[in-house]
Amino acid sequence: MIGKASTLALTAALLAAGSQGARAEDGAAFFDGKTVTYIVATSPGGVYDTNGRLVAQYMQKHLPGSTFVVQNMPGAGHLIGTNYIYASEPDGLTFGTFNTGLIYGQLSGDPNIKFDLTKMSFIGKVASDPRVIIVTKESGIESFAQLQALQQPIKFATAGKGSASMIEATMFVKALKLPIQVVSGYNGNEDQLAMMRGEVQGVIGSRSEFQQFIDEGKGRILAQVGGNDTDVPQLSSMIDGDTAKQVVALIESQSGISRLTAGPAGIPEDRLKALRDAYVAATSDPEFIEKARTLGLPVDPLVGNDVSALVEKALDQKPDVIDALKEALSEG
Repeated sequence: MIGKASTLALTAALLAAGSQGARAEDGAAFFDGKTVTYIVATSPGGVYDTNGRLVAQYMQKHLPGSTFVVQNMPGAGHLIGTNYIYASEPDGLTFGTFNTGLIYGQLSGDPNIKFDLTKMSFIGKVASDPRVIIVTKESGIESFAQLQALQQPIKFATAGKGSASMIEATMFVKALKLPIQVVSGYNGNEDQLAMMRGEVQGVIGSRSEFQQFIDEGKGRILAQVGGNDTDVPQLSSMIDGDTAKQVVALIESQSGISRLTAGPAGIPEDRLKALRDAYVAATSDPEFIEKARTLGLPVDPLVGNDVSALVEKALDQKPDVIDALKEALSEG
């Protein structure tokens, strides 16, 4: 026979379990009939936009009753879109993707940043994507050592101020003493077009974004930062000096957290769980994986707190590394 106290305890446990189940169900049910705005903090076209639209399409598929609308919000090296995401109502209906170069901006204390990446509601990241140093075939440069030895600087295309490409190129120039003139303002795939026109001779960017360019024989990779590829040398094996090694290590930390999806701080726990569940389902969907493969997009997803941990680790830098970053950006 069950005593009165045991009966009350059992009843309380059943009510608690039922309440938890209802909350989990409510999280997904909230999105039924709702419109979700997925912000892409760059212009249409290019890898960020393609990735974002693919994620939005398949999150909608795995969040029954929802409608996802992709809104491009370019400007200021992804700052405008990310500031907008962070300032949005934390109801789970506005989130999106932005450049991981904003980690550099937060580390350096960029006054235009109105967000704190450590407080954002991270839904997931779709890829790991090493950085590469690329030059055109017409440049005649065949190795990193040859680039280092140039007597006259060559031009490297980057996106806008605050973007990962601009920050990383500037840090390389300053910390590694590379003979490169950084030219900003090339967004989306404009950098590839500029290389094909001969306006610039190189770029520093994500490998997936330029793999087709390389495969078509239009350029060559001189060095890679991060990743497990063995077809090109790792930059870390070709440099000397503590500051240079620290800068490369900082950039390498970005390669594991490419193509983030995140919302403002404070999204209700049950809704955030529903979004993360939909993200897991989306990025493991065979159709998603096949489309990504066809588009040349890497798929190496993580979700939720695992992504937050990577971002926090990237933001946990020694003062001398932060000083090197600020110095690199002082003339950027």
